[in-house]
Amino acid sequence: MGLIEQKQHFSVNLLDWYMINRRDLPWRRHNNPYFTWVSEIMLQQTRVDTVIPYFNRFIGNFPTVQALAEAPEEDVLKNWEGLGYYSRARNLQAAARQVMELHGGEIPQDKQAVFALKGVGPYTAGAILSIAFNQPQPAVDGNVMRVLSRYFLIDEDIMKGSTRVLMEELAGELIPEGRARDFNQALMELGALVCTPKAPHCLTCPVMEQCSGRIAGRELTLPVKTKAKPPRPEQRLVAIVEGRGAHRGRVLVRQRPESGLLARMWELPHVLAEPPAKAGKKAASLADEPAMALLAGSLWAEGFAARPEGLATHAEHVFSHIVWQLQVYKCTEQSQSSELPLIAAEARAAYDAQAATTDAATTAPVGQSASTFSTSDQAERKLTDDVEVLGDAPQIHIGKGDQLTYRWIGPEDMDKMAFPNIFLKLLSSYFAGVYDDIKE
Repeated sequence: MGLIEQKQHFSVNLLDWYMINRRDLPWRRHNNPYFTWVSEIMLQQTRVDTVIPYFNRFIGNFPTVQALAEAPEEDVLKNWEGLGYYSRARNLQAAARQVMELHGGEIPQDKQAVFALKGVGPYTAGAILSIAFNQPQPAVDGNVMRVLSRYFLIDEDIMKGSTRVLMEELAGELIPEGRARDFNQALMELGALVCTPKAPHCLTCPVMEQCSGRIAGRELTLPVKTKAKPPRPEQRLVAIVEGRGAHRGRVLVRQRPESGLLARMWELPHVLAEPPAKAGKKAASLADEPAMALLAGSLWAEGFAARPEGLATHAEHVFSHIVWQLQVYKCTEQSQSSELPLIAAEARAAYDAQAATTDAATTAPVGQSASTFSTSDQAERKLTDDVEVLGDAPQIHIGKGDQLTYRWIGPEDMDKMAFPNIFLKLLSSYFAGVYDDIKE
């Protein structure tokens, strides 16, 4: 069988299989371009089973492009809470505002106009145009590249831009006339359910007879993919500061800066404990005594007096490029007249005492001593002692240095504020009175 016949075999048999085996997914029940768009953004680097409840809740609260465009960002982030990669939510809302301003609230059908929307890349543009509007546009993601690499025995590295171009051209050639909507979803479905990364189900595959990778015994070695650089580990000390007096029953949280990682989301105060370890290596834990001294000093530098009482739990949160390894300490609010300035002054000495026992050559970046610590992440959290109280004092504090917002919250506030999943779980555990090691 030649290449033309192999392509035809693939398209015909894949479509026949899909029409019988396709999953009943909420965004497939209505040919609504907005639903398609939201689902495709949510599905980026996230499993279908995880996305379904988030999609249903999101559409329930923001049923139209206009509703999303006009919603407060805090509400959008709260509805995205736990799904991760929060820039997707911000970009989605920014793009909804573009649609309102430039296209009268109607998702455009022109390729360049769709591609110009915030957060929409080649794959998402192809998915919207093909699924929502049945246009013969390829939608090539990791699942699709894996399927095509195996079926056509393509040895090119799928991490290269030239390989993506090759795959897009090939996928475009495979789309049967008038069937772009079904074909692209069929291709995604095959990669998700059958032609899986580590254990492809070749015996149930509708195109196995002409799969060149299977015939060559290469189904487990394809696709060729350069290994991604492992995330860099960071050891961070986290404070669960319990309030006293007017703040009794509440915990101190802060809002992250306007831009950067997890922008404008709420979190527990934390500080970098060690210079970043090498990628792929585990960051060294800090002993409790110097860790608590460093944490107290960090909080004092931010304008808050708190005494760490002891280790509460460990936690871990994985980003694409960083792993936060968290030592979480229960702390108690103190008066500003306490001896905490002394603790802050001793933090450097306590830290250096432990750091001196480590091998600086293997733990410190070039030009940085292993004993260097950031009370800090200076650009992220250095504040003056001048703290302004706003709103229902003493609930909200804004540090004038970096305009970071601090707030004392109770469990009733958790439904109103958006937290990264790791801090959501830590706070939920705290208010429930249960501490467990948490990994994200």
